[in-house]
Amino acid sequence: MTTASALIADAVRALSGLPQEGLGEERDSRWRGRRIVRVGAAWHIGVLLLTETHALATAEVLRAADPGRRGYTAESARERAERRALALRGGFDEGEVVHIGWTVIDLDAVDAGGQSGPLAMIDSVPSVRWSSAGGWMPLEAYLRERVELLRG
Repeated sequence: MTTASALIADAVRALSGLPQEGLGEERDSRWRGRRIVRVGAAWHIGVLLLTETHALATAEVLRAADPGRRGYTAESARERAERRALALRGGFDEGEVVHIGWTVIDLDAVDAGGQSGPLAMIDSVPSVRWSSAGGWMPLEAYLRERVELLRG
C-alpha cells in the first residue's frame, strides 16, 4: 500500500532545487512591536506546504508590502494591508510571498487510516481535499500535477 508519507517524500525529492516561499509566524514584543517573522521556507503545492521534514496545511497567504497611504472602502482591505506591513516589518522583502497560520499535518495519522488537515486515507488510498467544498482526490495524482506545474 502506498502511504501519504512516501508520496510526500517523493514530491520533496522532485522539488529539490526549486524556489521556496517564506513561512511566517506573528510575534509581539515590547521592543519590536507586532510583526510577522520568518520561521522557515516551503514549496507551495496548492493546499499543501512542503518542507524538507514536514507537510503543512496552508492558511493565509500574503505578500510583504508597505501599506502606503490609501483610502480603503472596506475594513478588511485595511486589515490585509496592515498584515502585509507586519511581514515587511518582520524582515520579509517587499513583494515576498509569506504563508502564516499554517498547521503541521500528521502524516503518521493519515498513514494509519485517519485524517489530518486536508489529507486522509480514503478506501486505502492517500487522498487530498483540495478545497473546503471539493471532494477527495488521490494524493498521488494531485502531487504529480502540482509538481509538474512548479517544475514547468
